[in-house]
Amino acid sequence: MSTGTTTLTNRKARSWLWPALFSLVAFAANSVFCRLALKDGAIDPASFTLVRLASGALFLLLLLRLRRPVLAMGGSWRGGLALFLYAFLFSAAYLQLGAGAGALLLFGAVQITMFGFAWYKSEHITVRMLLGMLIAFAGLLVLLLPGAEAPPLPSALLMALSGVAWGVYTLLGKGSPRPLADTAGNFMRSLPWLVLLTPMLLLSAGPHLTTPGWLYALGSGVLASGAGYAVWYGVVRQVTAQQAATMQLSVPVIAALGGVVLIGEPLSVRLLVACVVVLGGIALALAPRR
Repeated sequence: MSTGTTTLTNRKARSWLWPALFSLVAFAANSVFCRLALKDGAIDPASFTLVRLASGALFLLLLLRLRRPVLAMGGSWRGGLALFLYAFLFSAAYLQLGAGAGALLLFGAVQITMFGFAWYKSEHITVRMLLGMLIAFAGLLVLLLPGAEAPPLPSALLMALSGVAWGVYTLLGKGSPRPLADTAGNFMRSLPWLVLLTPMLLLSAGPHLTTPGWLYALGSGVLASGAGYAVWYGVVRQVTAQQAATMQLSVPVIAALGGVVLIGEPLSVRLLVACVVVLGGIALALAPRR
């Protein structure tokens, strides 16, 4: 009986392991795509957000239409707004942030948001969990302390707000019965909010788009966002909340390595220390009690 149960557990784990790895790499790829697009001015943040959300919505809508039977679109307007705020603030912040530092700020804010929601809902918060979150918050402070290697504070605040929006988006999708349909619906409902970007485009020099900028935005929208988020919603259904949160801790590390290898960004001592402190603190908070 024990052997049979272990075999079933291993099969269940294998069923979501590769999709989970794909999603985590997609999350990190978003940081790398965005930084590549904005680093040398290949595209402006508003246009990157527009192309990213529109291409992701069209890709997911096409997948829905190809399914047999055809799935009805799900999602919500609150999910669409949260997705838009996350995507735009994410793009605006990466004008001056490195891929690794941006991902660390983003997912640090995500975890703090989700723990804050749990506190608000009066969920049981252990001393170890609280200690872990305080350590993680201290790691973010290490990254933001004044100095030559500190990221610009305005960009850091924008990325933190983007993390809050992503945390809200994740909470809205918790327990989604139809991952693909709900993700497609949220993407479609994010498009009307793009009207809010019009004043920014009119007051600036206008949209700036180059071929590399288009390609990076399309890669972010179709592969890293559309496909990645739909697959992730499917993974979350099969794992516990603690497992899902713990897996996301790998994203800043993947993004930092991607920034070093693909963009040539320096891997500073401050970023390494901040990664260790933040990820260690959140791992302490989320680790199951033995």
